Amino acid sequence: MIRYLKILPLRALCAAPLQAESLLTPHKATYKVKISVLGGQLDTELRQTTTGYSATHVIEPTGMSRMFARGSIAETSHFDSVSDGVRPREYVSNDTLSREKEHATIQFDWDAGEARGTVNGSDVVSVIEGLAHDRVSIQYEVMHDLISGNAEARYTMFEIDRLRPVNVQIIGEKAVKTPAGDFQVIGVRHQAEGSKRVTTLWCAEQLGYLPVVIEQHRLGKLKVRATLQHYTPTSRQ
Repeated sequence: MIRYLKILPLRALCAAPLQAESLLTPHKATYKVKISVLGGQLDTELRQTTTGYSATHVIEPTGMSRMFARGSIAETSHFDSVSDGVRPREYVSNDTLSREKEHATIQFDWDAGEARGTVNGSDVVSVIEGLAHDRVSIQYEVMHDLISGNAEARYTMFEIDRLRPVNVQIIGEKAVKTPAGDFQVIGVRHQAEGSKRVTTLWCAEQLGYLPVVIEQHRLGKLKVRATLQHYTPTSRQ
């Protein structure tokens, strides 16, 4: 699985949902993914709801890769709009593709400062301090921050049972060509503390800072690359 949407700002939780202008554009996007020698497809969709958004990411092997890898990874996040970004309410993951299968449902209780739910049938409860994001909602927090000009240098990642600080760096601009079009992009590089993986999101301002190319390196070697194939904005509610 591509664990590239995992960064979150340490911010106060005093804002109420849907008080600020919704900066994110609902859309559907499809990426061609290469993981080492295997190929796949990532489909994402962002939908607007009465309190914020719902986003779904699904990755599946394609072509000859289906002979070596079967299943899919489907993740859905429901998150509210707040004054300085987004705040998750529920996260659901169903992974039948990875070697270690995982099914997780997590509810975020911000009043209690807890994230609780089940992972592979076992109950879990994690204490959360400050604003935490799940594996999907964090992409849209980053996009929101870039749109509003408030991208931060240090975020935190919530991985079911722990919080992980992530360092973020803007690494410059360049032009890229993709099947979805030609874009001027900025690079957002992030790395979790203690991780050997470094991920770079090449984000296009004209698409609301949607990543159009995603690259993940491990020990200096490119391991994952995802390239935007199709992008379709959808109507707001």
